[in-house]
Amino acid sequence: MDYLGVSQSLSEKRWIGPENAMDLAAQALMQNTELPLAMCFVLARLGIPSDDVETYLDPLIKSLLPDPRGVLDMSKAAERILRAVANNDRIAVFADYDVDGASSAALLLTWLKAMGRPATLYVPDRIDEGYGPNEPAMRQLAENHELIICVDCGTLSHAPIAAARPADVIVLDHHLAAETLPDCVAVVNPNRQDETGALSHLCAAAVVFLCLVECGRLLREKGAQSPDLMNALDLVALATVADVAPLIGVNRAFVNQGLKVMARRARPGLVALCDIAKMDSAPKPYHLGFLLGPRINAGGRVGQADLGARLLSSDDPQEADILAARLDSLNAERRQIEEEVRAQALAQAEARGFDAPLVWAAGEGWHPGVVGIVASRLKEAAGRPAVVIGIEDGEGKGSGRSVSGIDLGAAIQNLAAQGVLIKGGGHKMAAGLSVAEGSIETAMEKLAALIKRQGLDEKSRTSLRIDTVLMPSAATVEFVEILDKAGPFGAGSPAPRFAFADVMITFAKQVGQNHLKVRFGDGLGTQIDAIAFDTFDSPLGQAISNHDGRRFHLVGRLELNEWQGRRSVQMRLEDAAPATTN
Repeated sequence: MDYLGVSQSLSEKRWIGPENAMDLAAQALMQNTELPLAMCFVLARLGIPSDDVETYLDPLIKSLLPDPRGVLDMSKAAERILRAVANNDRIAVFADYDVDGASSAALLLTWLKAMGRPATLYVPDRIDEGYGPNEPAMRQLAENHELIICVDCGTLSHAPIAAARPADVIVLDHHLAAETLPDCVAVVNPNRQDETGALSHLCAAAVVFLCLVECGRLLREKGAQSPDLMNALDLVALATVADVAPLIGVNRAFVNQGLKVMARRARPGLVALCDIAKMDSAPKPYHLGFLLGPRINAGGRVGQADLGARLLSSDDPQEADILAARLDSLNAERRQIEEEVRAQALAQAEARGFDAPLVWAAGEGWHPGVVGIVASRLKEAAGRPAVVIGIEDGEGKGSGRSVSGIDLGAAIQNLAAQGVLIKGGGHKMAAGLSVAEGSIETAMEKLAALIKRQGLDEKSRTSLRIDTVLMPSAATVEFVEILDKAGPFGAGSPAPRFAFADVMITFAKQVGQNHLKVRFGDGLGTQIDAIAFDTFDSPLGQAISNHDGRRFHLVGRLELNEWQGRRSVQMRLEDAAPATTN
């Protein structure tokens, strides 16, 4: 049944509310916990039973951290790292160029430096070297290092790792593995095919963190001390959010605690980055994903690939300021390039149609550093998995982004194994590929077929799920603070979405280039401010701004707005529908 009777909203979506079983579960939770009913609807949707509510609302590392020894090869990796420290081995860290890779590298570099063993950082150039270890780089590193640690990469790099002999190699990764693993000291990866899958939601930085936890345990057994890892959770939180890892299990604790660590402003690189991004409030997942992450990524996309890792591992505030300014400048350059590619890719994808299982676009000369971001934009526009490919010298290099329930990495890896792609891999929500220019059309058809076979929900693009209806008077600062305890929200744990039924628009105007600022209320005194980004010229924006006294149902997510020491509730308006009156 359509929620609030809305089968087609102003954004052409069908509204879906909680089912009867969810309603009953929420009512039971309210009786057992004395939490607000709206909060209980959120907890019921997340599947939290009454007995677990207290623990869920206060996720602690000590209660959720898995035993690192439960991950295959973890003990081997930790023992080899400690032996390298004890023997004064020369150590190199080979990292991916994205936020997860930079954070993973910074974790290791900082820890090794504290242990008295500064390491060499190597991050491949996205354009010249591509993703992951390559034979020339690994051969060169092996000439001057006894140990090479690959972070956020390496699981599929059989030949490059073989080229590193006689140096030892450790892989700390989370990308999907093939049936056979590289021949090296250890491949620590919860997404190995012989793993249980219980920790498949971890990003690479979380895997590195667990490895360092195991190193600390081994040191304590010997009566030795190790660096305080709790202070490193800011990096784990940053990587978890930026890599769109599901915020479930220990990931919730990583992000929850990591945000607190970040708020202390103790890491020079993150302080410099927060300041240049003009963050004027305590960090939230939004800041990590949309303000900090893109700037760290900018070095790998359009500039110098190692800038992000160098910034995050810097202990010199002056150096950090310089690196942050450089990344901010590169991010502005990236945005301009991205916009040019986005416009072309969107037009091409729309011409093919947004109703296919896969939305894709390919173009000559599209910068490989922005195809992943543009793929995200296409995914958001279509509600479908998306792939964007840049073509140069007869070869296409692309990135894909997926939707919940579709394992894009597995599908792309399948095509690579068949020889349809030159190479490809990744994880459920994001993947990369290389393909011969003449094979692009065929490859995308086969990829679409594999996605369809996974059971893509044909209604996913046209429905909007709502937790419950909320009265404006109930949307208080105190309620949002309680609501935040059910977070952090993000991939795998969507932020609560509430409907405000039959409300009056008391103020509506365009702000910025295409944003809509709204104030609404129920006529009983309470009014709430709302903002809808990039919406003013849409049917939704035009209907609200030209409301002529008509009443609407509004849907969105609640957040706290802080301005000049005053805190107020603001809604991120996502959708609306005219309220019908009898």
